[in-house]
Amino acid sequence: MLLIKTALRSLIGNGLKTWLNVFVLSFSFVLIIFMQGLLEGWNRQAVKDAVKWEIAGGQYWNQKYDPYDPFSIDSSASALPVTFKSEYAAHQLEPILISQGTIYPGGHMFSTLLKGIRADQHLLALPTNLLKSKNSSDIPVIIGMNMAKQTNLKVNDIVTLRWRDVNGTFEAVDIRIAGIFKTPVPTVDVGQIWLSLKQLQKMTLQPNAATILIKSDQVATQTLTAWPFKDQIEMTKQTVALVKAKSTGFSIFYFIFLMLALIAIFDTQTLSIFRRQREIGTFVALGMTQSQVVGLFTLEGTLNALLAIVAGTLYGLPLFIYYALKGLSFGMDTSSFGIPMDDRMYPVFTPNLIFGTIIFIIVITAAVSYLPARKIARMKPTDAIRGKAL
Repeated sequence: MLLIKTALRSLIGNGLKTWLNVFVLSFSFVLIIFMQGLLEGWNRQAVKDAVKWEIAGGQYWNQKYDPYDPFSIDSSASALPVTFKSEYAAHQLEPILISQGTIYPGGHMFSTLLKGIRADQHLLALPTNLLKSKNSSDIPVIIGMNMAKQTNLKVNDIVTLRWRDVNGTFEAVDIRIAGIFKTPVPTVDVGQIWLSLKQLQKMTLQPNAATILIKSDQVATQTLTAWPFKDQIEMTKQTVALVKAKSTGFSIFYFIFLMLALIAIFDTQTLSIFRRQREIGTFVALGMTQSQVVGLFTLEGTLNALLAIVAGTLYGLPLFIYYALKGLSFGMDTSSFGIPMDDRMYPVFTPNLIFGTIIFIIVITAAVSYLPARKIARMKPTDAIRGKAL
């Protein structure tokens, strides 16, 4: 307790210099937690949105299907496996047929992916109920908001669609934009048109064919050679990798603030030891060992971190609660750039993040405070009392 009281008295005696160090260190503390919480919230939200809009309980891919090879798309569809007949009838498994096409809105040409899905499906958040047609001549389709912006299409617009069937014959027909949906997942929006599964099967002359199969998370996974399964972890690994890459980039900013605070503490401790040589010599002469004196100055520096944590809690905790409840908006639609990010992000502050950051700040501050305090071990008490030890 004597060491703590002495250290606190010394910190208070430093006046404004102490509080500047505490403020910069507390700002770094709050910044680290907030940015890491924001990235963790982004990661969870992106994965949740991908599951909601695209993945569900996982996907079976046709063994010939390669989303990065456009030449394989038209030849990667095959009949629905017989083993999935009951799941298909119970709407626990939704087949999606993928084909390539071209639309001509306003005299312009846009290449697009055609995706057929059942209008009465309920595994994905897509508004597929709009795909129900009241007459045979009407072909309703739905597109995402980014796709609508790129093509300048609106609800109930008629546009010409050209595609090629399984025999290589080109066909064309007019389609109607039945709905425009908004999604934070660009892989179901950009460059894609959704239409009825039966309609696309009829257009491409591929009855009962599908390219991928989306299953419910309530259905057990089957192992099929012709239909390898992709689980949620595998389907979202690119999103997780993107968030980790962004985390590395953001760490540079709070590293700079942290280094500024640590340099200030290091300079303060070095100057304090130089100015307090007589005091150090007196301590040793009164019976304190040099290791105890080193511990005293290390404790003084560490108390900066403790005061910074208290100060950071006072103004940081209300900010954390507010943004965790209200979210943070960046005022721009990043999904058009291929980044899976919602309009409003909600940070997630986990106990591991908070306590891990607290321990990290305390340990690194104690280490920085100890470095200049090592000089005390080389002091001779008589020289220190005369102020000539350093």
